[in-house]
Amino acid sequence: MAARSETDIEARSLFLIRVFDAPRALVFACFSDPVHLAQWWGPNGFTTTTHAFEFHPGGVWRFVMHGPDGRDYQNRITFDEIVPPERLVYRHGGGDDVEPVQFNVTVTFEAQGGKTKLTWRSVFPSVAERDRVVREYGADEGLKQTVGRLAEYVARITTIAKGVPDLVITRVYDAPRELLFTLWTDPKHLAEWWGPRGFTNPVCEADARAGGAIQIHMQAPDGRIYPMTGTFDEVVPPERLVFISGALAGDGKPLFEVRTTVLFENDGGKTRLTLRATVIMQTDAAAPYLAGMSQGWNESLDRLAERAAAVRDG
Repeated sequence: MAARSETDIEARSLFLIRVFDAPRALVFACFSDPVHLAQWWGPNGFTTTTHAFEFHPGGVWRFVMHGPDGRDYQNRITFDEIVPPERLVYRHGGGDDVEPVQFNVTVTFEAQGGKTKLTWRSVFPSVAERDRVVREYGADEGLKQTVGRLAEYVARITTIAKGVPDLVITRVYDAPRELLFTLWTDPKHLAEWWGPRGFTNPVCEADARAGGAIQIHMQAPDGRIYPMTGTFDEVVPPERLVFISGALAGDGKPLFEVRTTVLFENDGGKTRLTLRATVIMQTDAAAPYLAGMSQGWNESLDRLAERAAAVRDG
């Protein structure tokens, strides 16, 4: 009976194994955040837009997959089991508001030295349903292409994990440096521009003095909160800020820490701002986040320019 049961499951399944040249905490992290899922989820040519993401047992991921032919595929996933960085179990639910496809997925992450063996199994309600989804959606080839895109993304961020160079950005703002310095140190202003486009900061506390604490909770457009804590090392108005900050994982432990130095130079009534960010600590799971550090800072500094203009002219 057990043998027949196992054979039946195999017949109803799509199954794939791949070994990644990266630690499993890093590979697991690629599944844990819509920012990273958007970089690889789906077959070749697809993009993904997330509308809700709750990464905990019972949580739901609502997203749309945009096909290269312009068709949109509505999807809903419910997470049943999350054991970082070992195992992920979820249900893909069909219904009137999503694609009429139902299956259960188990993804396991097995450490093999510094590499990761990923095993992905999708189990359908019946052999006929599996065959239908393969025929109508190309699910077998889609899974291969999806994991192939994951492999490309993991390879890219693994390079980052091996040594993140200092990020240096210089901008000139049409505002005096006293104003720019205030926008960095006054929490009510800081909350208005900190973070990438679309993010808000429901918690924004900054005690701008040497030894003073920083606590910012960035909220993504899908509602997910990204907590950050830090401490000011140097505060020299209106010339220089130095602080150390770290993003926190779900267990409250730091994912990585960055030392940030910001210089404010007078440039004929304008301000030449130079930002240098140096990664001083990182965990294996931090690489996907560090991969977006440059984009995140550039979008924040764009928002800073808009805030400076609004305050200067208002």
